[in-house]
Amino acid sequence: MRHALRRAGDIIYPPACLGCGELTGEHGGLCGNCWSQLRPIEQPRCDVLGTPFSYDVGDAVLSADAIADPPPFAKARSAVLYDDIARALVHRLKYKDRTDLAGVMAGWMVRSGEDAIAGADAVLPVPLHRARLLMRRYNQSAELARALASRAGLPYLPSVLFRTRATRQQVGLGSQARADNVRGAFTVPEGRIAEIAGKSLLLVDDVYTTGATVKSASRALLKAGAGKVFVLTFARVAPGNL
Repeated sequence: MRHALRRAGDIIYPPACLGCGELTGEHGGLCGNCWSQLRPIEQPRCDVLGTPFSYDVGDAVLSADAIADPPPFAKARSAVLYDDIARALVHRLKYKDRTDLAGVMAGWMVRSGEDAIAGADAVLPVPLHRARLLMRRYNQSAELARALASRAGLPYLPSVLFRTRATRQQVGLGSQARADNVRGAFTVPEGRIAEIAGKSLLLVDDVYTTGATVKSASRALLKAGAGKVFVLTFARVAPGNL
């Protein structure tokens, strides 16, 4: 019966590539062409920022950026580089109501962020301001964080971190303007502090660009008493493309 229902569902909603929409053999995957264009971030990479290196420089090596400007978080990891296919997936999740993509994207994030996940006690998303949440109806980072927490078997804490003011969209802003835009934009309510005291937290977002947002959010969590913050995003913009 289950098989018959699945076949009927495939007829009504045939399996299609998550990237381009072409028909595929199964649901929740990419066609060969899109898969070949997706650029996973693996070793070698900066041990702190997760920035990919162009050649193997050894284990636990830091990038020049991590040395010159150490972030407040312990480690950042991303599943893929933010290229055309990754951008299409993020855009559909974020603006096209394709919340079904979160589970697939979280699966890739789990594989890329194994070391960050292993050190975490709980998972939480980068929050939207309530005004923007009302406009969008859901937070794409929360969809990713919820799916990731389920896959990793970690507690999900969606109501610990709040965005206290409606910041400008980060798209189109330079590095300094991004940092200024989100400075002091996050807080942990007094009544939630006990939930994170001394804990290692995994902060989830969709895209890491300059890191301004996750750095500001990490500072708020650490100020509230978190022991350590790890960052995991689906995609990250290559430093040369900032």
